[in-house]
Amino acid sequence: MVLAYAVFDLYLPGCRGLKDKRMIVKSLKSRIRHEFEISAAEVGGQDLLQRCQLGVAVVGPDQPPLDALLQNVLGFVEANLDGEILNYRNEFIHV
Repeated sequence: MVLAYAVFDLYLPGCRGLKDKRMIVKSLKSRIRHEFEISAAEVGGQDLLQRCQLGVAVVGPDQPPLDALLQNVLGFVEANLDGEILNYRNEFIHV
């Protein structure tokens, strides 16, 4: 069994308040969950106005398909984000 996760550090320049930010992040999380059927959550920067850390996680039997899935999620976030990805990192934990 392999646990794969990725963390996106996002810059959201269009946010004028925390309500705007939470609306944008909630929408992105929902679209990721719907499109890829994986877990997604805001894992950091909750009190920062134009920054967000978004984490996604998935479990599977082998690493290569999970790596491909995380790359698809990265492309999806790049295409659907009204901002920029400042940093992206992923990790695979073999259990």
